[in-house]
Amino acid sequence: MDITRDISPLTEFKRDSARMIARMKETGQPQILTVNGRASVVMMDAALWQDMQDQLDHAEAIAGIRKGLAQAQAGEGAEAAQFFDQLTATK
Repeated sequence: MDITRDISPLTEFKRDSARMIARMKETGQPQILTVNGRASVVMMDAALWQDMQDQLDHAEAIAGIRKGLAQAQAGEGAEAAQFFDQLTATK
């Protein structure tokens, strides 16, 4: 990210949105818009946003699997049959 190019006032975006969107799509970089000199909104290409969300979902799944494996190695948890028996008994 190039802060001299990728951070702009919202008023500039209102004046020249087509050019800024084209540049954002060309560079693949998000655009930060400011209001009263403070970062307010981050814009990015929808496909890039989806890719980022997919990567986040994948990382969260891997972290969950690692946590589960660590718990299993530490002897935490219960056998599946025992868990389902307890689940059925609480209904």
